[in-house]
Amino acid sequence: MRLDELGSLRSLSALNEKAVLLRLLDRLDEALVVANEAVRQARFTGDREQLLGARVRRAQVLQYQGKFDEAITELTGCVDEARAHDWTALEAFAVQSRGKCHFDAKDYENALADVTAAVFLREKLGASKTDIESSLIAVAVVQSFVDRSKTAGDEPRA
Repeated sequence: MRLDELGSLRSLSALNEKAVLLRLLDRLDEALVVANEAVRQARFTGDREQLLGARVRRAQVLQYQGKFDEAITELTGCVDEARAHDWTALEAFAVQSRGKCHFDAKDYENALADVTAAVFLREKLGASKTDIESSLIAVAVVQSFVDRSKTAGDEPRA
């Protein structure tokens, strides 16, 4: 219903929301088109923080498409830029997204490093106890996959 409400709106916030909704609905080709449009629009406005957020959302679509290498490359650039500008909230968003991408790619060691870093960034931001607890649950889940892969004798990808 919300997607219908957004209709043909072309504001950056509408495009970002549409990209997320389309991704969640598994309409990934459409989501990528809209995410690319959001990145172009953010680039045009000159607001680098908004551009960075749009790039993370586009990388999430790539992740859902199974294009893990592309998504990780994009997210690494986002993490680096956010860190360079001390945009801690965006850095946490990008590093958590990259951790999820590593996890989906079965690269549990790097996933663990990223989700752990996201916890510390959220603590630095003064995030709510609920947000930090949900991040700690993610760390525990990824840690269990790392432990399981070591027990099975498989070496996780580095």
